[in-house]
Amino acid sequence: MLPRRGVLAAGAGLLALALVPSPARARPSLEEVIRGFAGEAEIHPGRVRFDIPPLVENGNAVGVTVAVDSPMTEADHVRRIGLFNEKNPQGDMAVFHLGPRSGRASVSTRVRLATSQTVVALAEMSDGSVWSAEADVIVTLAACIEDLS
Repeated sequence: MLPRRGVLAAGAGLLALALVPSPARARPSLEEVIRGFAGEAEIHPGRVRFDIPPLVENGNAVGVTVAVDSPMTEADHVRRIGLFNEKNPQGDMAVFHLGPRSGRASVSTRVRLATSQTVVALAEMSDGSVWSAEADVIVTLAACIEDLS
């Protein structure tokens, strides 16, 4: 049996180990994040209209609208719309799930942008095809800054 001081010392040692910062995981590249959404599907440019300002004064709340050309019928509709970025701490900003009863294939939201970067919108259709649009956004006042190294 360990003496009481030994148990306390071991507990303090374990607490100290828990408080040591672990090395940061490398952020996946934009291509890796997009592949996580699209899988093996070929990504086609077009059908996606991406409305995001090219110059943003404050990256804390950037308005984004994504609309997809789709009749939104049972046979032909948008399953998912995803927003992805190049330099934020997390590569995927949002994924919206839709169906034929959604009415319109359009979503609007606000996102945070860490710095000037490329932002990509993808739409997965009911036939498995994936369509894309991208925009370069210049941010003058950055948001959500972390050490990305």
